[in-house]
Amino acid sequence: MRGKIHGLWLAGAVALLPGCGQPGSGTPPGEPSARPPASGGAREITTKSGVAMILVPGGEFLMGNARGNPDEAPAHKVKISAFLMDQYEVTQDLFAKAQLPNPSHWNDQAKKPVERVRWRDAKQYCNERSLLEGLQPCYNEKTADWACNFAASGYRLPTEAEWEYACRAGTDGPYDFGPAAKLKQYAWFADNADAKTHLAGQKKPNAWGLYDLYGNVAEWCEDVYSPTYYAESPAADPPGPPGQGKDVKRVMRGGSWKASADMCRATYRQGERTGDTDACFYTDYCGFRCVRRPAPGEMEALKSTGR
Repeated sequence: MRGKIHGLWLAGAVALLPGCGQPGSGTPPGEPSARPPASGGAREITTKSGVAMILVPGGEFLMGNARGNPDEAPAHKVKISAFLMDQYEVTQDLFAKAQLPNPSHWNDQAKKPVERVRWRDAKQYCNERSLLEGLQPCYNEKTADWACNFAASGYRLPTEAEWEYACRAGTDGPYDFGPAAKLKQYAWFADNADAKTHLAGQKKPNAWGLYDLYGNVAEWCEDVYSPTYYAESPAADPPGPPGQGKDVKRVMRGGSWKASADMCRATYRQGERTGDTDACFYTDYCGFRCVRRPAPGEMEALKSTGR
């Protein structure tokens, strides 16, 4: 049963934005399944550089899982401010558009998600994409860990809380669509992926119009990974634990082509070495998607134009 989201969204805030799949919305990377309208106040927009994103409404949700793995506990209430999230995982052609070398193992089709991506390379893409659109980059490339300025207007990796909130899409179960028996309709994972990645957007989206959250490639988040962070996490827009030295583990969320159904759950957590100091980074299930948080004035413009 769908859990209730206590929305912080203004009534009618995105009423003028185009719905998923309507004229004027972002072009999907591959040949996706039928695109139902997003629910719960989420809407699709198209960025200046032509990337489809979902305007995710702010709200409150119960993060974590008291009955899952130890690092998923305790379940705790978190408030999330409205933000934009890529509708699809970043694909190889988008990576190339930012003039970055394609590190992918499966590089036979440009609309497949980019993978074998180091955490810092994902952050570099975020900065390059910000510059392409005249936005202030979030990451300071002069610092050792490319410190994130959350107040900047540009793109960044999602926080772990933002990722789980978007994945749950107003629900409180392991998957927003219901029982695990339906997972093959929504995800490429170990049972159906044939041990490889697939074109982005081939499976059904979640209720908020986001594709491939449950599988295809796992996704880097901004946070340092700590198995005990939930016990001390702030109640509003938690940024994750402070950095803990060179090449710490960072959070990865979502299943991948090699993941079990259990690893595709919305609350499943994974810590992964970033690969930033590894000359041979062959983790070919590591991908990402971008987010950004519009300023209040820009939010008003999004309401009017959908761009």
